[in-house]
Amino acid sequence: MKNTILILTLFLLIPASTMFSQTKKLEAVKDQSYITYKITHPLHEVEAKSKDAYCVILADEAKKQIKEVAVQVDVTSFDSGNSNRDSHAMETVDAIKYPDVQFTSTSIVPKKDSLEITGNLTFHGVTKKLSFEVFPNWMKDKLIVNGKFNISLTAYKIKRPSLFLIPISDKCEFTLKEVFNL
Repeated sequence: MKNTILILTLFLLIPASTMFSQTKKLEAVKDQSYITYKITHPLHEVEAKSKDAYCVILADEAKKQIKEVAVQVDVTSFDSGNSNRDSHAMETVDAIKYPDVQFTSTSIVPKKDSLEITGNLTFHGVTKKLSFEVFPNWMKDKLIVNGKFNISLTAYKIKRPSLFLIPISDKCEFTLKEVFNL
């Protein structure tokens, strides 16, 4: 009898949404996913890509909802196609001292065809709040999430490199495509 009362009490204390939730952890498929950054200078643009980000979400597949997001990427994994330029970029962002960029969501708000994700981005040893929009595409066996966001390099205490005494733009544009198997 005591066991039955204990089980009923626990049953009543746990919200129904938690008990019947189909939330599960999904990890992005690395060879199908990527993050790029683009920086601009009056003389040219540079784009580099990483296919080595570790991106994990908590998702409810039945409701087609993303509940939480966490991403970590090693800054040395970005490749612009020019090893000298990539080495200089790693010096600029102090890759030895700050090897990873991390993002953890604090809220996810559904919009019509998108999600507004807000969270904390830690880059170059500085953590700042960041909000951006992503577009999830739920398919039968995959979820593909595309998005873009910008950051200010100086806000993350990164000294902008110069070419011919002209510094690059303060804006660094990021694009992401994360693919999850359902």
